[in-house]
Amino acid sequence: MLELNFIRENKERVLQGLKIRNFTDEDLGIIEEIIQLDNTRKDTQTELDSILAERNQLSKDIHGLFKQGKKEEAERKRQQVASLKGRASELEDKLKATEKTLGEQLLKVPNTPHASVPAGTTDEDNVVLKPWPGELPRLGEGALPHWELAREYNIFDLELGTKITGSGFPVFRGKGARLQRALIAFFLDEAVKAGYEEIIPPLLVNEDTARATGQLPDKEGQMYYVERDNLYLIPTAEVPLTNIYRDVILEEKDFPIKLTGYTPCFRREAGSYGAHVRGLNRVHQFDKVEIVQFQHPDKSYDTLDEMLAHVEGVLAKLELPFRILRLCGGDLGFTSALTFDFEVYSAAQQRWLEVSSVSNFETYQSNRMKLRFRDGKSTRLAHTL
Repeated sequence: MLELNFIRENKERVLQGLKIRNFTDEDLGIIEEIIQLDNTRKDTQTELDSILAERNQLSKDIHGLFKQGKKEEAERKRQQVASLKGRASELEDKLKATEKTLGEQLLKVPNTPHASVPAGTTDEDNVVLKPWPGELPRLGEGALPHWELAREYNIFDLELGTKITGSGFPVFRGKGARLQRALIAFFLDEAVKAGYEEIIPPLLVNEDTARATGQLPDKEGQMYYVERDNLYLIPTAEVPLTNIYRDVILEEKDFPIKLTGYTPCFRREAGSYGAHVRGLNRVHQFDKVEIVQFQHPDKSYDTLDEMLAHVEGVLAKLELPFRILRLCGGDLGFTSALTFDFEVYSAAQQRWLEVSSVSNFETYQSNRMKLRFRDGKSTRLAHTL
């Protein structure tokens, strides 16, 4: 969530960022609405403080007047106090309603893109930052797609998953299950060797946790929700891992904090259909190893480069042809200031498939989480990646 002071002091930059994200002129009005709501909040708070101070002074005066035997004057001031009490109650209600609306509107504003984010509307406008230098692999005639290989070698079963749960829930078996386990262990081991602390987090999170990392309200319709318990199945381990430091004040010496974790992830993927979602291309449950860092604002973009190098090194060890893309404004995630996607080339499908996203959220998540660090006598918001 953007800070109110940041919006006020950088209004044109925020508006330009929303334009990069393809906000319409009508949608851009939310920024002026937020500023006006904040003005109303401040004015209401100022008037309320003044009335409360006056009421307190009158109460002290009444006590003194009664001591002096000036009952009539004391009664007049009592009536003034009663009138002020009613006005204070009205202002408190107004302040509460204004703060609620202001908070709701702030949640609707995405992060301000980094200056290097290109304009664009879809993933077709993303910029290839690092193409694959070699020749792309080709398969011979008669090569089978992975969903047919899976059936032939019995390594995963989509039909069985449909029987047990529903479409989009694969069952890995035999060598497929062992390969999945080996890949998870490989990614975790690589992260631990790079200095990340391994975490096994919960798979269900509460509303505060989902809101803190920006999944709510932006991704609410894409998350599985357990209504009875008011809990959400995680769409990524980023959610519980990042929230470990919610409402925490760090010391500068604590940076960088590096966490990794494997979890199954759950996404509704509503509206996904067609040839590009066959097999394991887009399912409702999938396994993912996450890396998360918390960093000093002055060093977060160096850390972003470090994380990019880590993912690049892992893909090189797997000997997979990959490329790196800088996401355009239209494809940039709601909470991200800058994102790079890694895509691996599928010879069978003859297209690039996204396998990793590396993002700097700057202070967007930490402002929601109230994650700060001590900087001299004051505190500042940390950066999350």
